[in-house]
Amino acid sequence: MAVRPTPRIVALGGGGFSMEPRDPRMDDTILELTGKRRPAVCFVPTASGDSPQYVRRFEAAFPSKRAQASHLSLFQRDRGSLREQVLAQDEVYVGGGNVANLLVIWRLHGLDRILKEAWRKGIVLCGVSAGALCWFESGLTDSLGPQLEPFANGLGLLRGSACPHYDGEVLRRPRFTKLIASGALPAGTAIDDGAGAFYEGRRLVRCAATREGARVWRVTRAEGFPVEEALPTALLPR
Repeated sequence: MAVRPTPRIVALGGGGFSMEPRDPRMDDTILELTGKRRPAVCFVPTASGDSPQYVRRFEAAFPSKRAQASHLSLFQRDRGSLREQVLAQDEVYVGGGNVANLLVIWRLHGLDRILKEAWRKGIVLCGVSAGALCWFESGLTDSLGPQLEPFANGLGLLRGSACPHYDGEVLRRPRFTKLIASGALPAGTAIDDGAGAFYEGRRLVRCAATREGARVWRVTRAEGFPVEEALPTALLPR
């Protein structure tokens, strides 16, 4: 009987090649999930407007000896089938930027449905900041204006809300906890810079970090007050 693949998502609060270019530990740990010596990894820079500089940084971080790197552009459709390109990957890595724009553009091109299919097939999905938020039902974002605002139209592969940069931007923590306490956002996961939340299916199975003190948090509501629980987060070995 065929073994059903395990859907996997890794949500990074801030880190990876775009924020820690000299520390490959988190990205290497995610690559290992593919089980491949030289996996096919596709970068999706939609949230940055397909920034050429961001793509070049990705390509520099994933040279040919490390991975078979490619990127998927939705602002300049210069390839064939999106579905064929995505389903040929071992890992899909979503960059940071504007998550509100990302979701609109993905749905316009049908990439949201393709990524859900990839998830069910066991292709590792990961991302940082906006690339972490997009997998959840809802979250906290600066994509809608100068203030941090809730959004509620994520892909919903992961339940509840999310907040990246939990310790990296001073307003994130008080705003996220306030919105959960008020019921404006459901209970969720907050991720510090340098930390990652590893999911199998919809279950959080591991938390890891590249620096001391970085954590993944569970934030819930009790009697109108926020409750923060620091989850066990292992420091990745050097």
